Amino acid sequence: MRMTEGMYQYLQIQQEEDVAVITLCRPKANALNRQMLLEIGEAFTRAAQDDGVKGVIVTAEGEKFFAAGAEISGFLSLDAMQARELSRVAQEAFGQIETLEKPVIAAINGYALGGGCELAMACDIRIASTKAVFGQPEVSLGIMPCFGGTQRLPRLVGMGIARELIYTGRHVEAEEAMRIGLVNRVVAPEALMPAAKEMMAQILSKAPLAISACKTAICRGIEMDLSQGLELERDLNGLLFSTKDKTEGVQAFLEKRQPRFCGK
Repeated sequence: MRMTEGMYQYLQIQQEEDVAVITLCRPKANALNRQMLLEIGEAFTRAAQDDGVKGVIVTAEGEKFFAAGAEISGFLSLDAMQARELSRVAQEAFGQIETLEKPVIAAINGYALGGGCELAMACDIRIASTKAVFGQPEVSLGIMPCFGGTQRLPRLVGMGIARELIYTGRHVEAEEAMRIGLVNRVVAPEALMPAAKEMMAQILSKAPLAISACKTAICRGIEMDLSQGLELERDLNGLLFSTKDKTEGVQAFLEKRQPRFCGK
């Protein structure tokens, strides 16, 4: 099934050539309820199966909110087991993003708080508008980041900064987010989607199997000790040397021309 097929209540999906653009659209603040999380997981499952999709950009409607977090109004009625189940649904959905063997860029246009920040962190690359604001404010509610924030934030910004941001719950504006390594680039609001599309085009001009192998090595290798990670790197590179794209890439370099990769 194509990624763009099917009904989504809270997502808009458009395919622009070989790039799928997923837009969060749940007024007023794109709060992440269970249905929206399930739709995100389904969309990325389909992205994995759709050969016509080579990369994905995640963004949101408007300029004020990327996603303001989970739907807090429903927290009072959740018991411990229901809260744990909501975490599982979110973690599985965001895991689909992280393990997708295709590049994913988050184009963050406004507030990315709580689950919104966790969604952005599951993407490979984050480009932020100057109006973007990040934070994990869960401790102010007597709870904790539970959509992956306690695990991904330290991996991105380091243990000390992650502890500060999670323990204090303070907000981080775009420029500071770039300085600490939470985002890759900050651009003017009107330049956000053009910048994301330009970067995606640059990535997709490279060998797709090589990009996929690099993503696998990074995502799996960080869970291993160094010797295991290096072995994984050797194995994946060995596989790449058996591909048509390796032959094409090397020949194109020697012939001083642009390569024509086929993904095989």
